[in-house]
Amino acid sequence: MSVETKEALKSGAIGAFMGLLMSFLINYFIVPLPTSVMANAIGNGISGVMSGFMGGFMGLFMYFRASKKL
Repeated sequence: MSVETKEALKSGAIGAFMGLLMSFLINYFIVPLPTSVMANAIGNGISGVMSGFMGGFMGLFMYFRASKKL
């Protein structure tokens, strides 16, 4: 496995963990307990967008940092 592939996998794992953490924090502290199916879907959508952004951003940031391009 090449060095670039290892760094990309490592960065993706870090980004995935950050996304998981962000989703947990949003669902636990910000989004209220759903009272209906629609409220549950909206809460999942909000946490999904934020955790996806955080995971992608942190993964890309770590990849650039690891490859010395930042």
